[in-house]
Amino acid sequence: MSGLFITLEGPEGAGKSTNREFIAGRLREVGMEVQLTREPGGTPLAERIRELLLAPSEEPMAVDTELLLMFAARAQHIEQVIRPALARGAVVLCDRFTDATYAYQGGGRGVPLARIAQLEAFVQGTLQPDLTLIFDLPVEVGLARAAARGRLDRFEQEARGFFDAVRQAYLARATANPRRYQIIDASQPLADVQAHLNKALPQWLELARG
Repeated sequence: MSGLFITLEGPEGAGKSTNREFIAGRLREVGMEVQLTREPGGTPLAERIRELLLAPSEEPMAVDTELLLMFAARAQHIEQVIRPALARGAVVLCDRFTDATYAYQGGGRGVPLARIAQLEAFVQGTLQPDLTLIFDLPVEVGLARAAARGRLDRFEQEARGFFDAVRQAYLARATANPRRYQIIDASQPLADVQAHLNKALPQWLELARG
């Protein structure tokens, strides 16, 4: 039996990691094997690339360097974690995937979408998420939450306009493909977000498997 590939997307402070744990718990309660992972990262080598991408540095990182490092980490992640988990029938819950590249490098950095699509086809082949949950919230709310967590990483230090563009890129992708994407109002209290997830998840899983 093939597995199910679910990705969680959204801007800074949207609560993806917390809600990924909640969803994993619900799926395990009904007997599903769940593989938790994240991007950039997910394997020891890909996590080292993550450190390069997120750590502030005196040397500015070229936009193409950032883009290629994202896909280098993704190639390793797909080969070592995602494809094997799907092959054994697991549900893969991934905190960010290629939609984040379209949002951050495409929307935020202005990389042509066609260039991202070329790398996507090269690295992923036909692999696409079955379901993508976009945790959406106003930019100022997300940035305040991120700041409250402590030291900001290289992306979190970007200007407000960058995050406006990231948010709009996510919403545009969801509008273009409503079958795969579900938008969740992440500005609500966590209990309300998780009540919504608890109610809607069975329907979303059925749609994804269909």
